[in-house]
Amino acid sequence: MKTILTTAYAINPYKGSEDGMGWNHILQIAKTSKVIAITRKNNLEMIHKYVEEHQLKDLNVSFHGYDLPYWMRFWKRGQSGSTPYFYLWQFFMPLFILWKGFRFDVAHNLNFHTDWIPTFLWVFRKPVVWGPVGHHPKIPSGYYHYKNSTLTVRLKNQVIWAIKKLFWTFDPFFYLAKWNADVILCFSPEVSKQMNVKESKVEYMYSVGSEEVPFEEKKKDKFRILSVGRLVPLKGFDITVRSFHAFLNKLATEDKNKVELVIVGKGEMYQKLTDYVKSNELDNHIKVIDWMDREELKEYYKSSSLFFFPSHEGAGMVVPEAFSFGVPTLCFDNCGPGTFVNPSCGVKIPYSNYNNSIAGFATELETLFNNPELTKQLGKGARKEFTEKFVWSIKSKRFKSIYNRITSEKLSKNLFISSIITNPQDN
Repeated sequence: MKTILTTAYAINPYKGSEDGMGWNHILQIAKTSKVIAITRKNNLEMIHKYVEEHQLKDLNVSFHGYDLPYWMRFWKRGQSGSTPYFYLWQFFMPLFILWKGFRFDVAHNLNFHTDWIPTFLWVFRKPVVWGPVGHHPKIPSGYYHYKNSTLTVRLKNQVIWAIKKLFWTFDPFFYLAKWNADVILCFSPEVSKQMNVKESKVEYMYSVGSEEVPFEEKKKDKFRILSVGRLVPLKGFDITVRSFHAFLNKLATEDKNKVELVIVGKGEMYQKLTDYVKSNELDNHIKVIDWMDREELKEYYKSSSLFFFPSHEGAGMVVPEAFSFGVPTLCFDNCGPGTFVNPSCGVKIPYSNYNNSIAGFATELETLFNNPELTKQLGKGARKEFTEKFVWSIKSKRFKSIYNRITSEKLSKNLFISSIITNPQDN
């Protein structure tokens, strides 16, 4: 059994998103390998609590906490400063590994999923897997609505993208990481293009996944449209409410009571969304809920006809989650949620301009509302897509295959080099 050293900055079995993905990826790796998992110290309490609560005594993982000294991180406050701290955390990681004396067969830089901050695990000259990695693409400039995006938000988007380009282009450690990694797991072809990685090193893997859930077809009382996520400009919730509003205006009076939009999430856009709902007297048709527990959210998924997610992000974990409940998705045709959706499990529209997109989404909502059989078929396709691509357990075999291949290739390469050195006359 191989020993895989993984570095996972964010792990929390009680959370979703990045933390939940870190936890679930490690569980899948541990099914076939021994795992040394290095994470931040503040994650250990929740990890040990979860392991104890769920009696995971036979979990094939040893967790180790590592952080920089306080004088090197005093400036970090929550999410503020997390990206530069992650760079430093990675940079000094080899010293921690040497100090602990870990022995391993493969090094896997698992998360954050940032594709412009390099891994430094290649210094050990062991087989290296980097990823899954990706990035949020730049929000198209025409998709900042003046009532929902301040100048600060727009500048932030431009600055962040410029920083990414700077690191992709000029960071020498980024180039060293690319050259020395054996496999780079990318979210999509857009990621490998921006990283400018050799195709021979690239494998495509979604970072997202979801737990298996019992599936039952449930009769829908109304055409409920669900949208879940952080209420930030990146997620496009302003487009969600405006598209739904335009769709609602197309309906006959008797049909308006048959539709509902439910948005679940917290974030800076919460007040603006609720203000829009009130000012347009949409309270009977749109609910913006800032929190609900997991079990209640599951019931909302089960009772929904469509998941509407016009996000500009580079991933979108909530899409596979919707698929798991047999709910099709409506989104943009982009390198994020758009990569998950195909004609069998949802609908996506291309970028054009802000108003055209709202009109386009409204038209698609109308089409699906008027064609319940089509919506039902897309729901079946969504469930099929989930079971074939997004169940966490699928990744276990994938990781095992990658580890076996690169260790075999590294061994063959080392034996070849050794033979040249030992018997140069035979070569």
